[in-house]
Amino acid sequence: MVPVFDSNRKPLMPTKASRAESWIKSKKATPFWSKGVFCVRLNKKPSARNVQPIAVGIDPGSKREGFTVKSRSHTYLNVLTNAVTWVKMGIKHRRQARRVRRYRNCPCRKNKENRKRGGIPPSTKARWGAKLRIVDWLIKVFPISGFEVEDVRAKTKGKRRWDVNFSPLEVGKQWFYSELKTRGILVLKRGYETKALRDALGLKKSKSKLADKFECHNVDSWVLANDMVGGHSKPDNTTLVKLVPMQFHRRQLHVFQPSEGGERRPYGGTRSLGFKRGSLVRHPKYGLCYVGGSAAGKISLHDFKTFKRLTTRAEASDLEFLAYCSWRREGVCANSSHD
Repeated sequence: MVPVFDSNRKPLMPTKASRAESWIKSKKATPFWSKGVFCVRLNKKPSARNVQPIAVGIDPGSKREGFTVKSRSHTYLNVLTNAVTWVKMGIKHRRQARRVRRYRNCPCRKNKENRKRGGIPPSTKARWGAKLRIVDWLIKVFPISGFEVEDVRAKTKGKRRWDVNFSPLEVGKQWFYSELKTRGILVLKRGYETKALRDALGLKKSKSKLADKFECHNVDSWVLANDMVGGHSKPDNTTLVKLVPMQFHRRQLHVFQPSEGGERRPYGGTRSLGFKRGSLVRHPKYGLCYVGGSAAGKISLHDFKTFKRLTTRAEASDLEFLAYCSWRREGVCANSSHD
C-alpha cells in the first residue's frame, strides 16, 4: 500500500501499488519519498476524501521501539527504531568540562548558584521527544485518528538508587501522553494486557530484544493497533522499515583533550558550510549521501545505505540538497514467519 497525498500535501487513504503506478504513468500523480517511504501526490482534485479509522500502535522500549500503522483492512507500515540513549552521557561530559574550566587560570564568569533547571530532564525529553517526532511524521503521511500505547511503568522498591529512575520515566511518559491527546484518541494498555491480546491471537514475542525481527517489538505494536481498529486475526504485513536516529555532536567550546602545545581546537556543530548535518544530498559521483562534518572548506559525505564515510573532500557547490533528516534508514527487513 502506497500513501497518497492531495495537491496540498494532505494525507488521504493509501492505495495499491499497482494503482499508484498507473497514476504515475498517466501523469495523474507525482512520486516522491518521505523518510524512506514511497508516496504519491495527486495532480488533480481527488474523487473522494473519505477516510477509515487508522491507528498507530506504539511499543516503547529501553533500546528498541516499535510503531505500527494499521486500519481495519491493511497494515500499512511497521517501523522499528533505536531509542535515543546518548544524551545523559553527553550532559555528564558537558558538566564535567564546565567544572574543570572553572579551575583553569583563565577568565571565566562567576558560577551562578541556586539555579533550578525545572522542566523535564534533557535525557528524558530526548528519549520521549524522539517518539513524538516519529508520530508527527506518521501523521503527515497517513490520516491517523488514534493511538494505542503500552503503558510502561517503573517499579519502586523503596531503595534510593533503584527508585531514582522512577520519576524521569513517569514525567517523560506523562508529557508524551499529553502531546498524543492533542493529536488524536489515546488508549493505554498495561504490559499484561498487551500479552493477553498477543496470546489470544496465538502470537509469540521474541526474547532477542535487539534483533531486527517483527517478533521483537513490532508484534506488540501490531497487536495494539489491531486492538484499536480490529480486522485481523494474524499479521498481514510483517515487513519492517528500520530507522536509526542520527547522533549530532553539538558545538562545544573546544575538544576535551588538548593537542601538542596545549592548543584546543573547536569541536562540534550542526552546520557544514551552509548544509545542516544529516541532510540528504545528491553528489554527481557518489549519488545519494548524508552530509557529515567539514574541514578546510570541504565536506565529508556518508553513504545513504551503510552510512560509511565516502569522502572528506566534497565541494559544497557540487551538492544538491534534497531533504533534512533526523533519522537514517537501515533498509527494509522482510520477515515471513507469519505470512
